[in-house]
Amino acid sequence: MWRGLILAVAAMTVANTVSLGDESAVVDLNYVARQALDRARRPFRSPSLDLPSVLRTLNYDQYRQIRFRRGQALWTSGDLPFRVEFFHPGYLYQDPVHLYEFTSTHLQRIRFVRDFFDYGNLHVQNNLPTDMGYAGFRILYQLNATNVWDELGAFLGASYFRLLGRDQRYGQSARGLAINCGEATVPEEFPLFTDWWLGKPAKGDTDLVLYALLDSVSCTGAYEFHIDPGNITAVDVSAILYFRSRKVVLSADTNAPAVNTLGLAPLTSMFWFGKNSERKFDDYRPEVHDADGLLMKLNDGRTLWSPLDNPASLRNEVFPAPNIKGFGLLQRERDFADYQDSFNRYDLEPSVWIQPHGNWGPGAIHLVELSSVWEGEDNVVAFWAPATNPVPLQPYRFGYTMFWEMGDADTRLSPNRVVSTRIGVDPADSTCRIFMLDFKGQELGHIPLFDPPRAIVNCGTNATLVNTQVFPCPELGAWRVELKMRPQLPSPAPVHLDCTLEYGTNIVSETWTYQWNQP
Repeated sequence: MWRGLILAVAAMTVANTVSLGDESAVVDLNYVARQALDRARRPFRSPSLDLPSVLRTLNYDQYRQIRFRRGQALWTSGDLPFRVEFFHPGYLYQDPVHLYEFTSTHLQRIRFVRDFFDYGNLHVQNNLPTDMGYAGFRILYQLNATNVWDELGAFLGASYFRLLGRDQRYGQSARGLAINCGEATVPEEFPLFTDWWLGKPAKGDTDLVLYALLDSVSCTGAYEFHIDPGNITAVDVSAILYFRSRKVVLSADTNAPAVNTLGLAPLTSMFWFGKNSERKFDDYRPEVHDADGLLMKLNDGRTLWSPLDNPASLRNEVFPAPNIKGFGLLQRERDFADYQDSFNRYDLEPSVWIQPHGNWGPGAIHLVELSSVWEGEDNVVAFWAPATNPVPLQPYRFGYTMFWEMGDADTRLSPNRVVSTRIGVDPADSTCRIFMLDFKGQELGHIPLFDPPRAIVNCGTNATLVNTQVFPCPELGAWRVELKMRPQLPSPAPVHLDCTLEYGTNIVSETWTYQWNQP
């Protein structure tokens, strides 16, 4: 189940079909960008308008009867290293996507073929046009064992996609673009990947090249993906955006809101509860989340760790981050015992790290957290937003590398890190909250137990820091920091806290940063 798409699909109700033109055209990012610019000069047209009505009304159980026939995968013959299977439109996925296959010398449309699917007890196939398109696609690759075709990734719904490295399970998702995400006064806009060009691999290739055309009410875009699978699956992404003029936008929808926030390289995840949760749920598992924190590497050399939370209401934190060096939603808890879930293997889900190409300029990281009452909702989004929006019809270029990884990835990104956050009431003073932070790492491990590091702590103006202690926790091989904070009551405003460990004159840890709200 692709969490977080229900609102997206409901909000974005067939795209302008791309003309093949010269079937010998060279397909590259500029080829797609020319089509994106042409489309940006005209109002957005929703792909769902041309979806047959028989598919619009399918419910969950009916849609599940439609199954792709595994033997019909693209590139099955020829001993090629990748294969592609297609998703059928319908149910939540009401925006048909047009697909093309290209080589260095040829370009052709991938037509919708009803015989690719088993429709079970449904009787809808005779009412489907051959130019309808698909809902998306999945990529198969021998990721974990020779001659076993595992799912490497899937591109399905709006601009959402997920990928896997070796021995990983699906968890968080990525998106092509986020618009007005986390805004309290305007609705979020969900751009769509409406067209895909799939580069046919040669025998022996180790990577796969894809191009996509993104479309939305406010903008269009051209995207290039180079996918390199392995223990860490790396994806090089290059993009060119074209924003529609406000006049063109309003000519199609007079109620269309302005773009207040543009989110680049957005990541979407789920956090229901964890060690730091004060909103408790009646569940047998100790933790349930696809990621437990946002890691940020800033241009000034600082590394910030912000544990995720499931707040009682919408929360949008903004971290100034000009020329951001990297950010990602990480899953730090890696033991099965942390989750005790044999079905949803949260301990095997990947962290996703974004490494920008070049200088992205002035901007900020946004961490959007929504209230959730079950684990089936994606309630966390992280992205980088430029300080100023692009000029209409002028190319806005950016690129980054994504790393879908687990194992020692977290240690590589931040060797002296926060490994846990726990919060509770002070048993000696019910007006205070106690924060227990565990810091662990190679440099921290060399500090003598009799000479603890010093905690540098900052507390917001609507709270008082009552006490701070640092002491060894040999059971975890960590340094434990106890922060005792007294919030000003009944103020509903959040309390901002941060903590960094210093030894001598050196900073020896990342900075823990947290926004505490009344439970």
